[in-house]
Amino acid sequence: MDRLDFHALYERHSGDVLRFALYLSGNLKEAEDIAAETFARAWTATDEIRTATVKAYLFAIVRNLVRESARRDRGQAEVVEEHADPGPGPAAAADGRMQLRAVLTALQQLPEADRAALLMRAQDGMSHEEIAATLGLSVVAVRVRIHRARLALNTLKIREERKP
Repeated sequence: MDRLDFHALYERHSGDVLRFALYLSGNLKEAEDIAAETFARAWTATDEIRTATVKAYLFAIVRNLVRESARRDRGQAEVVEEHADPGPGPAAAADGRMQLRAVLTALQQLPEADRAALLMRAQDGMSHEEIAATLGLSVVAVRVRIHRARLALNTLKIREERKP
């Protein structure tokens, strides 16, 4: 891959790769490192990257790097702090951070494969077929994992709303 092609690939997919790494890892600094490593691995890949599946390929690298990191750092998940939007007042910003924290915490409680499938579908709009190819699953298994993840998140949301 020449420099111009790689630059275009980076410009097109870097935001999605970083977002996916953040949602899987739950840690902004780690997600930035994983995104950088993902593109480094894509740059040095010896196989030709097919344009039709490049996003799935990059997401597979992210997923593998998150798994490696989790093995190294067992049980040390952090919830990312987002910068408040300067527009809303302090109460709205605090509420937004609390909601984000709750969603990220709930996502971290899902099994890794369910979380990955859900995020690929909801965040990145990937088809069930693309997700299946990325995760090495059947399309039916992907549909089941996404459904199961949505049900689990809904259950976690209801529990949070009932807390005093």
